[in-house]
Amino acid sequence: MADAIFISYRRDDSEGEAGRLFDDLTRAFGSDAVFMDVAGIKPGVDFRKAIEDNVASCGVFLAVVGPTWATIANSDGQRRLEDPNDFVALEIASALKREVPVIPVLVHDAKMPAADLLPESLKSFAFHNSVEISHARWNSDVALLIEALKAYVTPKTNSEAPIHATVPVQLPAAHPPSGSALPAEVKSKLPMFVGIAVAAVLVISAIVYFATRPKSVPTPDPNQPDVAVPSAAGFDGTWVRTGSLGDADALGKLIIAGSGPTMTVHAFGRCQTASCDWGVQPGTISGPNVVATYSPPPNGDDTSRTAVVTAHPVAGGLDVVIQNSFQNPAGPRANHSHQLFASGQ
Repeated sequence: MADAIFISYRRDDSEGEAGRLFDDLTRAFGSDAVFMDVAGIKPGVDFRKAIEDNVASCGVFLAVVGPTWATIANSDGQRRLEDPNDFVALEIASALKREVPVIPVLVHDAKMPAADLLPESLKSFAFHNSVEISHARWNSDVALLIEALKAYVTPKTNSEAPIHATVPVQLPAAHPPSGSALPAEVKSKLPMFVGIAVAAVLVISAIVYFATRPKSVPTPDPNQPDVAVPSAAGFDGTWVRTGSLGDADALGKLIIAGSGPTMTVHAFGRCQTASCDWGVQPGTISGPNVVATYSPPPNGDDTSRTAVVTAHPVAGGLDVVIQNSFQNPAGPRANHSHQLFASGQ
């Protein structure tokens, strides 16, 4: 399980989402590459050692966090995070201690818990970049998470291709009984069957040809000007993120100009109280989306950062996905978020 994904969750908080995420990741990476908590520990085994062994051998750790993840209590009224036998706390503490990459996965509009709500062994968990998976955008959110996880785990490949014969298979002719001859009518009907088969093939070929042949295209008039296709309609203008800007390196503003291959996307983030300029990059049209890639200045211990910005028009503005990839001495990590941008200055 050295190249595996460990999924940690609370049953009373996010069991449904964790199970659905387990199924999606299993399809992407294979059943041997995804491990969901330690529910399968055998009787008599020290669960603390089992947790240590399983977490130590995984490549990345996903902590699924729902709305009650930090506050849920046991039957005695004690917060589970403060229970020394709490599986979730033990799992995350083990991953943090062993410096396994830990990615919080927020579901049901949950927020990252503040450090003062966490026991000492989990306080650093509050500062890990998180990803959000919502019910309305489940497929697209999980697809982005899968792309990020490829930095830690190798996706499965379909090595079991179906086997097909490379030459036509022919059965041997039946042997007639000794001393008997084949009836003459059998030989006389064979050319008729062949003729019918050939005629049927010709008829089918004619039908396919007339059904699929390209329609005649009129010759363009050289005196008429070309008509440009507005491939970037709905993107031009200045777009400002709605709501709180959150982190200091969050994307705050986009200026999109031009159309098609000449489109440019100018992005601005935030550096403390002043806007920081990510620069101007070409925008690529991909279906209903425009995509641009940036290298904003990294923060903290990060040595590099790449941000892929994908925007598409929605009612009232642009729906923008920001997918960040970081590199630091501890290894690669990633996060992404969805934000709504409205027309502004």
